[in-house]
Amino acid sequence: MAVQDRVEAVERALTILEAFAEGEAALSLAALAEHTGFYKSTILRLNGSLERFGYLTRGADGRYRLGPSLARLGGLYRDESDLEALLRPVLCRLRDDSGETASFYVRSGLTRTCLYRENSLRELRHHLEEGARLPLTLGAAGKVLRAYGGEDDPALQRVRRDGYALSLGERDPHLAAVAVPLSDDGGRLLGALCLSGLAAQFGLGHQRRCRDLLTAAATDLEAALR
Repeated sequence: MAVQDRVEAVERALTILEAFAEGEAALSLAALAEHTGFYKSTILRLNGSLERFGYLTRGADGRYRLGPSLARLGGLYRDESDLEALLRPVLCRLRDDSGETASFYVRSGLTRTCLYRENSLRELRHHLEEGARLPLTLGAAGKVLRAYGGEDDPALQRVRRDGYALSLGERDPHLAAVAVPLSDDGGRLLGALCLSGLAAQFGLGHQRRCRDLLTAAATDLEAALR
């Protein structure tokens, strides 16, 4: 992107919002400085504007939290998304057929975001919240987003060759996942369909079943999108 098409102050404000992640819903000024590398004085100025427009709130404990404006925009995005109407029943079917948590991830800069999910009905399961942001470099969905998102990494060649990605204990030693790409009718990557659960349940046979379920679901969705 050309320098003239960027606004540094806006990018800094967005960097502050990007610092929030699953398990870090409330951040102190010191934590924000550590995550962003910005001076505290810079963060205070930017946070003042973000608070004014409702993108951040500051509690009595002095820590910052994401504000209601983000929830409003997120709701508008979901309301306007035809993809959600197609994905919801497919995710429910994937969950029921596999017994695992079914989710759909999109790339968000250097992370991946769980846009939609249907948690497993098992008592022992991988529980995931919509909006959760996870590392792009760890996990099956991250591999798919990178492999089909244009990254030229030799380690991702197998994902492109096989058409799916598998992770066993990469992000968490107790979790496993299988993911496949979902593309639109023009071949543009929309995101990654994923089934995840406890690693102890992901034997070779279950891995293959999850892969086959995901591949069939992606094929049906891509046909519907056409």
